[in-house]
Amino acid sequence: MKRLFALVTAALILCSVKSGSGLQAAQRPNIIFIVADDLGYGEPACYGGKDFPTPHIDSLANNGVRFTSGYVTAPFCAASRAALLTGRYQTRFGFEFNPIGAQNADPAIGLPSGERTLAEFLREAGYATALVGKWHQGGTARFNPRRRGFDEFFGFLHEGHYYVPPPWAGHVTWLRRKTLPDGSQGRWTSPDGRMVWSTHMGSFEPDYDADNPLLRNSQPVEEKANLTDAFTREAEDFISRHKAQPFFLYLAYNSPHSPLQGADAYLAKFAYIADIHRRIFAAMVAQLDDGVGRVLARLRAEDLEERTLIVFLSDNGGPTRELTSSNLPFRGEKGQLLEGGIRVPMLLQWKGRVPAGRDETRMVSSLDLFPTALIAAGMKPPANLDGADLLPHLATPGDAPIRARHYWRVGPQAALREGDWKIYRSRGGKTWQLYHLSADPAEEHDLAAREPGRVAALAAAWEELDSEMTAPLWGGPARAGKAR
Repeated sequence: MKRLFALVTAALILCSVKSGSGLQAAQRPNIIFIVADDLGYGEPACYGGKDFPTPHIDSLANNGVRFTSGYVTAPFCAASRAALLTGRYQTRFGFEFNPIGAQNADPAIGLPSGERTLAEFLREAGYATALVGKWHQGGTARFNPRRRGFDEFFGFLHEGHYYVPPPWAGHVTWLRRKTLPDGSQGRWTSPDGRMVWSTHMGSFEPDYDADNPLLRNSQPVEEKANLTDAFTREAEDFISRHKAQPFFLYLAYNSPHSPLQGADAYLAKFAYIADIHRRIFAAMVAQLDDGVGRVLARLRAEDLEERTLIVFLSDNGGPTRELTSSNLPFRGEKGQLLEGGIRVPMLLQWKGRVPAGRDETRMVSSLDLFPTALIAAGMKPPANLDGADLLPHLATPGDAPIRARHYWRVGPQAALREGDWKIYRSRGGKTWQLYHLSADPAEEHDLAAREPGRVAALAAAWEELDSEMTAPLWGGPARAGKAR
């Protein structure tokens, strides 16, 4: 009996040091999700951007897969990130709208505790986990990232943050205002050129930093570096400290989300861009791109690049009027379910496992990244996910769809894509519009009147999916319903 007990104990110890998948630690890939905030589809050079270079983001396309039909589940930050982190349509659990400002301090608003994050699954399987950057999944104690599967957290909880502390030294800052200093409308630049006010949006810049300190885990910290650089620094440090074990790093930059603050050194690189609005945006994206480059360089320095699955994407389309961000060749912007609000740059690199320099034109979703990561780690995904494992589809080219359809709902806005066809209902619309995306990617030609049968079939598919969703947990516009 003593010998049997010893054998059982040894077996239990052996199981405890192995992963939940049975893979040895050296076989388990590191997983990094790099999320840009409000970066439009048409900005990275690898997606056609021409105003400024993005060599490090482009390197992920050169060394991996560029998705040209990559979608997120919502046209704004928090809801999109809720789906990315859970692998489920956020409307399944009521996370339909974007908490902003004081809403972030509401103890009822955040990612529901019944939803398990990718970090929770991976941590339970032996991964070290970290969130560096923006959370925006609840701003009160019970929603803290440390309680949602992340061993470490360095960042902020709300929707945005100023990049440097006041008085914003070494940067040019662009702010939205309702009225200029002389009482007029338009644009005003301070005599020293350090501040630009613009009334073109008809609103004030949100109070991003109110009750929203920068935190290390749960404790406020003082940070003097530009946040893009600070988040890169923290990501590099996490990689080096955990190089001997598999890790999951969720590097959630807030760049190039407003407020627009361009560092002098980066602004100098783009002196050829005459419009200061566009020049600040270019400076911010270039600083973000350099951050991606530093993370990739650290992986190479630690001999980890080939053992790391890296995903880069934007959380939604760019808010063009606010930031100048381009979503070309698509119409629409952040907040809309037109292609410009929901189709995003999405790249995946896993050297030696995923083909290099591949363009994948089939429809994929941020929902697919959760099961892809779990299966790469040797784990079995839960049955309630809304995504598919991308890896077998990427191994060899093919024409079979990766996912049959994609669904969206944001209050009265609604959309569904199936194959090349998409139905869309705008915020104020009462009927479905119909577009053929391969022939009309800019959604300029509504074919609903010509194809009523197709509209009816797609609307029925939308209704079927919508019947599985729940009512929003907090307020927003009236929810979508049946459309003619």
